Amino acid sequence: METLYLLVPLSLALVVLIAGAFWWALHAGQYDDLDRPAEAVLLDNDKPS
Repeated sequence: METLYLLVPLSLALVVLIAGAFWWALHAGQYDDLDRPAEAVLLDNDKPS
């Protein structure tokens, strides 16, 4: 029972940390355009010199 007093607050703190990191990633634009970087690899933009 004593371990629950340690593990419950630690797990809640971990959930808050992960949710904060996910919120930051959403608002920083990490998930705005997922298709363009994948398609950019396939495009041939090499120009002959």
